[in-house]
Amino acid sequence: MLTLRQMRYFDALATTRHFGKAAELTHVSQPALSAQIMEMEAHLGVKLVERSRSGVFLTGKGEEVLEQVRSILADVGRLEESTRINSGTLEGRVRLGVIPTLAPYLVPRLIPYLRERYRTIEIELRESVTDRLLVNLGDGRLDAVVAALPVEADGIATRSLFSDRFYMAVAENDRTVLLSPITEKQMDISQLLLLEEGHCLRDQALAVCSSAGRRQLLSFGATSMATLLQMVANGMGMTLIPETAIPSEAARNAIRIVPFAAPEPSREIGLIWRASNPRPRDMDALADAISTCAREVSQGAIPADRGAVKSAPKPAV
Repeated sequence: MLTLRQMRYFDALATTRHFGKAAELTHVSQPALSAQIMEMEAHLGVKLVERSRSGVFLTGKGEEVLEQVRSILADVGRLEESTRINSGTLEGRVRLGVIPTLAPYLVPRLIPYLRERYRTIEIELRESVTDRLLVNLGDGRLDAVVAALPVEADGIATRSLFSDRFYMAVAENDRTVLLSPITEKQMDISQLLLLEEGHCLRDQALAVCSSAGRRQLLSFGATSMATLLQMVANGMGMTLIPETAIPSEAARNAIRIVPFAAPEPSREIGLIWRASNPRPRDMDALADAISTCAREVSQGAIPADRGAVKSAPKPAV
């Protein structure tokens, strides 16, 4: 018999195109997920995926099945949503999407916070770029999305959560002199590293450095802040870092954090949900929880040194 669990696993696999990542997304072991996919294929009598060293590909029949599976999951999501109208706040399954430049820093604090206060909550998380999360929100596969505002989509409601200030991250042993607070004119734009296309942080960095010619900017196709900051720590350039990322990334990377001069650039983080959601109290409670956790995450993020920043010369080899 085909089950909702199998369909959710297949949806995760189709989204990530990777068994390991799909298993993490659905909070099961990789062998368990793989076994369920094979059972689904056996039940339907068709091959849904092709496995290769480079990843997972959907077959032609797999693409057809995926469309129907996502329609079913969206209907189930709406059914679950409607039946929770008379239940308590944040009871049952809550499917939350978070952008990659925020998830690693917010989620580890948010999940324990929610579980402590809402004992019956079941959190399902999806980490992806804003455009993909909004598609998932629109088709009912997510209940809410945490991303940078503003967003352009029909039928959504939003609530601003907090302002996430930007700083400049440079290698700890970089010889470049950066007067603190830094101004746009002072930056060497040719050394600015960016995330790959599709990440909102890339667009925000371009907006902060609007006077720079785009040909001067460096893009290495990095998919995460962690990768980008490792490149910075190894002297490959500099990059913008959000305030929420500073406590974690500064602790594990040899980087120096330099604040901007006023008005400090920032991004506005908000909660986004379908305007038709019949549980507005859930969205209010979720927004309050995220705002509280974000404040806790950002504590200690602001650099204490406001003077000129210059690293010591590199030791002779």
